[in-house]
Amino acid sequence: MAAARARKKSIDAYIKACSPAVRPTLRKLRATIRRAASPDAQEMISYRMPAFARHGMLVYFAAFKNHIGLYPPVRGNAQLEAAVAKYAGPKGNLQFPLDQAIPYALIARIVRLRLKQNLDKAKSKRKKPAVARA
Repeated sequence: MAAARARKKSIDAYIKACSPAVRPTLRKLRATIRRAASPDAQEMISYRMPAFARHGMLVYFAAFKNHIGLYPPVRGNAQLEAAVAKYAGPKGNLQFPLDQAIPYALIARIVRLRLKQNLDKAKSKRKKPAVARA
């Protein structure tokens, strides 16, 4: 999958550079994230990985030899943190083994949590009163 991490300009190019065996998984993962993130989410390549953003970064994903990585780590929801614990890799990033079924519903929950966190953060920034300058 090293070719997939070479500089690509789109998620389509990233997926095309991956092995044929993993492409359907990546396409389904992309569709899952797109549905959970809403049509307003922006697709991009960031840090040489496919990524989705809406009011800030939502998630990144990457194909590796034996797993699909999903970033950043899940934080702020104890129930969801417990649900993803078995997939936790280094630094809490998630690793979904390619020899097991990919938990797309769980990934959708992660994206929805990240979207809610981003929206809440954006709302709180808008509500801060302006500081009077002397």
